[in-house]
Amino acid sequence: MQKLNTRQITTAALIGGIYVALSYFGNIFGLTYGPVQFRFSEALTVLPFLNPLATWGLFVGCILSNILSPYGPLDLIFGSLATLLAGLLTARCKSKWLAPLPPVICNGILVGGLISYQEVGFTAAFPGTFLFNCATVALGELVVCYVLGLPLLALMAKAKVFGTSSQVLPS
Repeated sequence: MQKLNTRQITTAALIGGIYVALSYFGNIFGLTYGPVQFRFSEALTVLPFLNPLATWGLFVGCILSNILSPYGPLDLIFGSLATLLAGLLTARCKSKWLAPLPPVICNGILVGGLISYQEVGFTAAFPGTFLFNCATVALGELVVCYVLGLPLLALMAKAKVFGTSSQVLPS
């Protein structure tokens, strides 16, 4: 097991703190929670492509952000796990164009399912509600991750924010 140094822990903590700040900022405008989400903080979910340790900062940041979630403890658990899974998968992506897809898919399915369960439970209405919520959450995630996340990814790689150990951005 690799021992983490102070810089790595600090970087993960900063990413988590920025995630929380952006989530709370978006909540002022009603964009952070709900079936249609444009959570600005989700633009950061592409960072594990450059630095896999960013995943842990995102996970903790998501936990802290979801404390305010109207969906309660389920969102605190499953919404945060969706971000963790997305980060782990993003770190394995081979192309910058694919890096935003794990957050889109993971949040669409897990958060869409969570919202559907909160709305109708596991009734006959669940499949239709799930498809709707899955699509709307994934669409919001897609916009944020590609419109904000990809430029952020390019900027961070160009600035070599994560030092020399950053992956080179393949086309």
